[in-house]
Amino acid sequence: MTIDTTQLLLLTDLVAELPAAVRLQRLVGSLRAHFACGAVALLRLEQEHLRPLAVDGLASDALGRRFAVKDHPRLAAILARRGATRFPHDSALPDPYDGLVDGHPGQPLPVHDCMGMALDVEGERWGVVTLDALDIGRFDAQAQRDLEQLASAIEAAVRLTRLEVEVRALRTAGWPAPSGARAHPREDSDIVGQSEAIVHLLHELQVVADSELPALLLGETGVGKELFAHRLHQLSRRAGKPLVHVNCAALPESLAESELFGHAKGAFSGAMSERPGRFEAADGGTLFLDEVGELPLAIQAKLLRTLQNGEIQRLGTDRPRRVNVRVIAATNRQLRELVREGAFRADLYHRLSVYPIPIPPLRERGNDVLLLAGRFLELNRARLGLRSLRLSAEADAALRRYRWPGNVRELEHVISRAALKAVSRGADRRGIVTLEPDMLDLDEGDAPAQDRAVPGASAAPVPAPAPLHETVAATQRQAIQQALALHGGNWAAAARALDLDASNLHKLARRLGLKA
Repeated sequence: MTIDTTQLLLLTDLVAELPAAVRLQRLVGSLRAHFACGAVALLRLEQEHLRPLAVDGLASDALGRRFAVKDHPRLAAILARRGATRFPHDSALPDPYDGLVDGHPGQPLPVHDCMGMALDVEGERWGVVTLDALDIGRFDAQAQRDLEQLASAIEAAVRLTRLEVEVRALRTAGWPAPSGARAHPREDSDIVGQSEAIVHLLHELQVVADSELPALLLGETGVGKELFAHRLHQLSRRAGKPLVHVNCAALPESLAESELFGHAKGAFSGAMSERPGRFEAADGGTLFLDEVGELPLAIQAKLLRTLQNGEIQRLGTDRPRRVNVRVIAATNRQLRELVREGAFRADLYHRLSVYPIPIPPLRERGNDVLLLAGRFLELNRARLGLRSLRLSAEADAALRRYRWPGNVRELEHVISRAALKAVSRGADRRGIVTLEPDMLDLDEGDAPAQDRAVPGASAAPVPAPAPLHETVAATQRQAIQQALALHGGNWAAAARALDLDASNLHKLARRLGLKA
């Protein structure tokens, strides 16, 4: 493909009505075709990190990685100068994509030729474009000149994409797009994912953020509710004010009122001075009540009063104080059930759940698991001082099969544990370290039956008996589900049918994974 043809393709895409992600993907695809190289990546500079926005020819997890500039001397060198930068094939500087270039399954090959160029938008350093090849001599002096000649078209595509993001953010917030005005929408850099479920969630957060209403984040343990609470605060009008986090599950009942609302001197034994509570600390900003379902009933009544009239009362005083606080609550519990059981106030539930926002579990996020794995791989690579850390094709498939009962938190622990295991087995820190399925310690019993690998030859193998405790648990789980179905989901009636105390049934259901 000639330089003129490539420029024409890039310019044609500028006038076409394309989604931003599609435009950037076509851009890197055109560059890879022109230079006939192994991989091309477009990375956005975000403070001290470079975040891939579009890649062609790299492993599936590449888009989830964040490359710290200080840890990658080639990227730092590209950022430091204007114009194309080439690295000789025998450069001693490690390449951030070693072992990540597609097309060589089972062969984590190092990159031999590398070239990149810094990109500027409106006079500011925006990021970089990088090109990598597995063969020597792919990028010569002419290739360097070609890349520099394409710089204006690449930067125009980036500038247009940025403008479209800004206009969409303003319109979502209900504002008209001002002519010639610059907006600065906040980044989703800490939120990794491209699945439909995450895109829908981010849109919901954008919509509800500008209201002053309480929001209730619902989701299983480990889905990242705190991260999305931070995102909601950052998108709101209160972004410049404090976000105060309270873990309600960790509050001792005897101190919960003092922690939330403060206390006067002498209010109780040990109260040697007056102390403001978390609501006052969050005045003007946002209070995030994590695991709100664990709050004692007495504190729930005081919280309801604060939500209704914007007033708190320090423990040991009679004088109310006005506070201006938006409350975001989160729970992994079924609050409706707690209301039916009398463990959570119905009026507080309705006040908090004005806008309930469910956070999707990892098993419903498709290939996001690979993007998140890429993020954790890069973190562990830097933490352990490794040149390169990657997944084998088999490990990649195992991550996609697994059901992730512990969600993103479990994935983070799995990758960290596997990386440590690889190092403990004597992996060469200066080489390309590949994680295999056996290092992940995944219980394939949590994978869908049709996805599990079937060992043995053509004859169907005789299944091994399950451990007794698993058989017992499965039977208990089935009996509880049948009782609930028979009694329309009523836990009290199900407990009577099973001849169990209601509280014991709830404990058993949680242990079996039937309740959060």
